[in-house]
Amino acid sequence: MDLNIAFGQALRKIRASKNLTQEDFSTVSSRTYLSSLERGLKSPTLEKINQLAGTLDVHPLTILVATYVARDANLGIEGLFHTIKDELAGMSSFQDLSQ
Repeated sequence: MDLNIAFGQALRKIRASKNLTQEDFSTVSSRTYLSSLERGLKSPTLEKINQLAGTLDVHPLTILVATYVARDANLGIEGLFHTIKDELAGMSSFQDLSQ
């Protein structure tokens, strides 16, 4: 699945689970832009993902994890987290950042 499509599906599902409308995002985005994101027509910046997450009251990584779970359905959430954990553990420079 295309990454923009997966992001749009994830965003729409999280928004619906929070019982929010597209209009509820008016402080961070126009309804037209949000609709474009949900349809996979546009790619958000990291700053926009952070703003959307604030409105959704979720961590920005929640949106991204949901995106990649949708895109790589065969991997699943546990597989995705296992991959991330292994990759981060293998980066000695990342260990320095967390201290």
